[in-house]
Amino acid sequence: MKKNLWSSSWLKAGLLLLVIAAYWLVPPLRESVNQAAALLSRVDLPAVKEYILSFGIWAPVVSFLLMVFQSVAAPLPAFLITFANAGLFGWVKGALLSWSSAMAGAALCFVLARWYGRVVVERFTTRRALREVDDFFERYGKWAVLIARLLPFVSFDIVSYAAGLTGMGFWEFFWATGLGQLPATLVYSYVGDMLVGSARTFVLGLLIIFALSALALMGRQIWRDRQARGIMDNGPH
Repeated sequence: MKKNLWSSSWLKAGLLLLVIAAYWLVPPLRESVNQAAALLSRVDLPAVKEYILSFGIWAPVVSFLLMVFQSVAAPLPAFLITFANAGLFGWVKGALLSWSSAMAGAALCFVLARWYGRVVVERFTTRRALREVDDFFERYGKWAVLIARLLPFVSFDIVSYAAGLTGMGFWEFFWATGLGQLPATLVYSYVGDMLVGSARTFVLGLLIIFALSALALMGRQIWRDRQARGIMDNGPH
């Protein structure tokens, strides 16, 4: 048992060091990572489209990897990639690509947090951001994930990392993420780069309606849980 734990610790450390070494020792990889980070940081939709399209037939693969990368490297924006996918591949195929790649990124963040713990996760995010969601996640579990996914102003990456630091099961996290992420992905993909002015306000309002619906469901569940605890507390001793 101790040997397996020791081996696992060495494996985790080895993989982390391998990734760090690859970044610093392989110039093309380092340049690609830096370019992707700079590209998303500028919040320039035409530039993101041009970058993805420049890879030709590999464009969908690059888009997928770009979405996973932004998930891990919080807090880079994901909506740029979703808009670009819709403009390049059509809103249906673009939505499918954006949703599946976002799910892969969320799963990776969850696993990294579960495997490496808070100390390493804080290197990808911030201590303050994680602290703000800790209690909420511990108390409401899957409902917290669902609501966070529906709200466009809540960091996708922080949610995934924070969930991994709780006792939540992976599949519980996964279905809540998939269900919560789907409405935003469909809306963003359909509207695409036309999200300006009144259209942006309309979409934001629509997403808030989705979030309020999820909030109502969560409130109902919380009320049921409290009722059940009250029955147990008042029961025979």
